[in-house]
Amino acid sequence: MSEVDRVPSPAAPPAVAATAPEEKKGKEPEREKLPPIVSAGAGATAGLDRGSKGQISTFSSFISTVNQKKEAAENTSSPTHLVFPNIKNVRDLPPICLDVRQKQRISIDTLSSEMKTPVLPEPILPVQPKTMKDFLEDVEKAKSSGDWKTVHDFYLTMFDSFPELNAAFKKDASASFNTIEDSGINAKFVNAVYDALLNTPQDIQKTVLKGIINSLLREWKGPRTKDDLRAYFILLQNPQFNNTSTYVIYAHLLRQIATLVEADHHFLVHWFKKLSQKRFKQLVERLLQFISLRLFPAKPEEFPPISKCSWWIPSASKVLALLNTANNLVHPPLIPYTDFYNSTLDHIDLMEEYHTWQSFGNSHRFSFCQYPFVISIAAKKIIIQRDSEQQMISIARQSLVDKVSRRQRPDMNMLFLNMKVRRTHLVSDSLDELTRKRADLKKKLKVTFVGEAGLDMGGLTKEWFLLLIRQIFHPDYGMFTYHKDSYCHWFSSFKCDNYSEFRLVGILMGLAVYNSITLDIRFPPCCYKKLLSPPIVPNDQSMPVGICSVTTDDLCQIMPELAHGLSELLSYEGNVEEDFYSTFQVFQEEFGIIKSYNLKPGGDKIPVTNQNRKEYVQLYIDFLLNKSIYKQFAAFYYGFHSVCASNALMLLRPEEVEILVCGSPELDMHALQRSTQYDGYAKTDLTIRYFWDVVLGFPLDLQKKLLHFTTGSDRVPVGGMADLNFKISKNETSTNWLPVAHTCFNQLCLPPYKSKKDLKQKLIIGISNSEGFGLE
Repeated sequence: MSEVDRVPSPAAPPAVAATAPEEKKGKEPEREKLPPIVSAGAGATAGLDRGSKGQISTFSSFISTVNQKKEAAENTSSPTHLVFPNIKNVRDLPPICLDVRQKQRISIDTLSSEMKTPVLPEPILPVQPKTMKDFLEDVEKAKSSGDWKTVHDFYLTMFDSFPELNAAFKKDASASFNTIEDSGINAKFVNAVYDALLNTPQDIQKTVLKGIINSLLREWKGPRTKDDLRAYFILLQNPQFNNTSTYVIYAHLLRQIATLVEADHHFLVHWFKKLSQKRFKQLVERLLQFISLRLFPAKPEEFPPISKCSWWIPSASKVLALLNTANNLVHPPLIPYTDFYNSTLDHIDLMEEYHTWQSFGNSHRFSFCQYPFVISIAAKKIIIQRDSEQQMISIARQSLVDKVSRRQRPDMNMLFLNMKVRRTHLVSDSLDELTRKRADLKKKLKVTFVGEAGLDMGGLTKEWFLLLIRQIFHPDYGMFTYHKDSYCHWFSSFKCDNYSEFRLVGILMGLAVYNSITLDIRFPPCCYKKLLSPPIVPNDQSMPVGICSVTTDDLCQIMPELAHGLSELLSYEGNVEEDFYSTFQVFQEEFGIIKSYNLKPGGDKIPVTNQNRKEYVQLYIDFLLNKSIYKQFAAFYYGFHSVCASNALMLLRPEEVEILVCGSPELDMHALQRSTQYDGYAKTDLTIRYFWDVVLGFPLDLQKKLLHFTTGSDRVPVGGMADLNFKISKNETSTNWLPVAHTCFNQLCLPPYKSKKDLKQKLIIGISNSEGFGLE
């Protein structure tokens, strides 16, 4: 079997979930019910206990104090009663999310700042009881004296109603603060009150929860004022909701927030983005824990039956969507997008969730796929792989049926995408084969090199990818330009008669995702954003594809010097027209000839001035990243989607597509050590112990070189180091030889070096001088 071996040379890097239009509060009795949540997979049997350390006793003892209110609410058929385990006939929530499959997603930040709910008269607020200084002094006195009455009275009054909350925390009780950017809340005071709350006696904490119950009962009806939104904003930050015993109250708070109208969500989102990173992360973690423990309760008896509270998880997911949108509005984001992942979802039946989403879309069936930001990249990979496998099986089965129906003898080769290529004509043969076998692209890939014996058990497929990518991205080939400043490739803007080779690169990337192969490709993040624009190929072929909004940040990832120059132009304080003497025109060299292109009609006659420089910069960036390479990228786009056309792509962020194609840059060499297999060695052998002592002591750049030397890429598959199937084999040769790598099989052949110093020296030489491939 032929394989690619790495030998040292002798000389020497949704979804913004949109808010759904809600029904008006006055029509609540007409709302349709949300069916029960799709049940978790049978394999998930273990419960999770991520509760807070500061556990408080269950508050059932004081719930009885509001029984009269609940009974009155029930007797009058009011929808405002709380759902406790002993309450029946609970009314479910209406659907609260938009289908993420919409071609044009509604983003909260696209709403005009003037968009508001009908202006309601603001209630007269009570007099502000205390300043933060007064409160902190009272807390210190209570700690030293043991008399908490003053503090108790403060909490009792403050949490008794929404007006009291506003009176306590509003910067100016007389101001309306009807803006999206300023909530008007004294955030430091809120933080101080909540930080102190968990260290107060139990009766104070119960008093706060009782007050929140009363507030939520009172505020369920009618349209919301901005003071109501401020109260929701404050209550959501209550750290008591880390405790499972408070989840019934927490769920009702989430439901009221989830069912606010879109304009109210607009305000909340912009207020969320003003939170500190610490407080914002606490909100996200609290919601994720709430979902996890509702899915897999450590003590099921703590919660109402799932049939009685099917709205809990949809409500929490909707509020999470608001936080996710807020996070995406901030540059850089408050927290990484991966902090929204809920690893608990890895243990449910993901394909059932996916099929529910595909079948029902934005109807009345909840699916986590409606909120893809909570699904981890590992879980999304499983969905994509299984969806790919099902498509492969379906197409292979159809081929078999067609063969039998024509009374022809079935051939096992018909179940695969069989590539037969010559090494000397690798690109042209691959292009011909993929063009001729376009209908087979979704079958399992098998590669044969003409004139060579061997069965493809995965090694030849990886070799084909490695050699083809290496040849296509070579500078002499002219398809891509390598930018040394950003260490990435970008599409050449040179015009040509046939863009089929760009389509080939797209097909290669699609096949890699489809067949779980990690490629050593260096495209900037902007490329993957364009690849998902749109995520589903439009039926109308005249619609543009691969066009997305681009900024100086996108350009900086490819051409940092040019991006810096344009930023300097935007901030220049002098006279731009006189000092720069530029027009709305761009010049490019093509095959030694300088060509000019107008950025807008008559651009060569329009000077760049202080007034129009923003337009100039935007048009310039759009020309470089969209218009000048449109035909090249469109061919690349259609090639990728000809293989990966699937609704599962709509679950992915651009960053996640990059990880699926190229792997993750995060290395964990200890995990690699734990998962490594040995052939001829045992993990206790002296040479192996020397090897890991050396590798674990390597700086990151040498660790990446080792990974690239042995696997053909310095990145890690989505499943982690274990998915590499890394193997160290004993090479029974002279210890004067350097290590050899079989990149097709992620295998390192290591001679039995006698000392750690000798092993380290030979290994560094080998991995640092490994450009080129040797064929055995």
